Amino acid sequence: MAAHLKQQYINGKNPTVGANSFATFQQKDTGRMNSPLQKAFKMNSTVIGLLLLSILSLLSGCATTPEITPEIKPSSSSQISPETHFALSLQGTPYRYGKATPEEGFDCSGFVQYVYKKHGINLPRTVKEMASYLPQIPKDDIISGDLVFFNTDEQSFSHVGIYINNDKFIHAPSDKTGKVLVSSLNNQYWQKHYIGARRPKKH
Repeated sequence: MAAHLKQQYINGKNPTVGANSFATFQQKDTGRMNSPLQKAFKMNSTVIGLLLLSILSLLSGCATTPEITPEIKPSSSSQISPETHFALSLQGTPYRYGKATPEEGFDCSGFVQYVYKKHGINLPRTVKEMASYLPQIPKDDIISGDLVFFNTDEQSFSHVGIYINNDKFIHAPSDKTGKVLVSSLNNQYWQKHYIGARRPKKH
């Protein structure tokens, strides 16, 4: 029988044996495709697909948010200034607008002012005043302990941080991040908004 079917296939004929069974299978399969269970499955698949697209859209929308660099522990390295070493010990302190102590929290200029006051250097309270008060430093000459300034709200000198080394700086960014942390100058956001550096020194 198998040989007979094979010969019919070679001769271009459709084997007759099993044809009715195949037709019956098609009818049953079509019936299953149109069953309420199958329709429900197709509907659930569509809903899941839309949810996945929504999640991907939300994730892509966060792509321009400044990154949060993993915590850098204080080090005795000679490449890090004493002020920067102390600043690193304050990582995780809450951000609080208008505040300038570890107990109450810090805003960006309050954080910088507090760090340098602990090392005998008195700085003005606001970012703009710091930028006007301190000597400007070319970006290629920045060393650990220098201040890096940014325009983050369409106004010159609206944010400040303390340079660590290897293009990293520590700062108290905003309510959004919520704490003192380390960021990278190579991050697209901070590159775009960087406007200069200054060097605090004792007078």
